[in-house]
Parts: sequence; C-alpha cells; structure tokens
Amino acid sequence: MANIFDVAKYILEKRGTMSTMKLQKLCYYAQAWALVWDDEPLFDEEFEAWANGPVCRELFLKTQGRYSVSAEDETGGNGDLTEDEKDTIDKVLEHYGEHNAQWLSQLTHMEEPWNNARIGVPAGVGCNRIITKESMALYYGGI
Repeated sequence: MANIFDVAKYILEKRGTMSTMKLQKLCYYAQAWALVWDDEPLFDEEFEAWANGPVCRELFLKTQGRYSVSAEDETGGNGDLTEDEKDTIDKVLEHYGEHNAQWLSQLTHMEEPWNNARIGVPAGVGCNRIITKESMALYYGGI
C-alpha cells in the first residue's frame, strides 16, 4: 500500500510547487475520493481536524517550517501507486487542483467530516481529533 508521501510526491509531480496547506488539502481529497471510488484508502495515515482544515500530522512534520514544497523536496515514498490510484488522484486534481489553499480550507469547513470531528471545539482553536475514514467515505459517498 502507498503512503501519504507517495501521494504527496505524485501530486507535486503533476501540479508543481505549491503551498504545504494546499498539498494537505489535495491529499485529503485524494484519500476521501479513493474511499468512495475505490472502496479502500490510498494510505493508512490519518487526518486530524485542525483549525485550518484537515491535516495529516506525518506530512505536516515532514514539511514543517516551509511555506511551499516541490516534488524535489519530497522523499519517503516508494512510488507504490497503482494506475487506478493515479487515476483517482488525477480526477481529484482536475476538480480541486486549480483552487488555492484558502478556498480548499474553506470548503473543508463546510463539510461534515471536519465539522463532526470538531464538535465542541471553538472556531480557530487547535484540535487533534481524527477525521475517520468511515466519516469521509459516508459523506463523500453521499454527494
């Protein structure tokens, strides 16, 4: 199975340098739609319901301190993406890839998986609650 670094590197190879925040959101949507279209996750890593939207802690720690990243910056993945997984990511990039990080963050704030994980947490306050893969599959599968 691929890991988040495989997905991040593939996204950066396809779209070029981008902000770390945008990369986080594109990885989130790639995972969400893989759960719906492929009936399985792209990677095991989880997303947490941070104040600015879903964040994968492992990817955050790897890119911490940088505003933007490129494919040359990303290592750690083995390139273990199947053609079907690449196709899923490509479709996500077609739909979400032209939007900026702030737009993507605001979109996640309007969707149930992030909101439900943050129930009881005031806006803007840090939170490390997991956005479950089940909640992502149910929500995006119903769209």
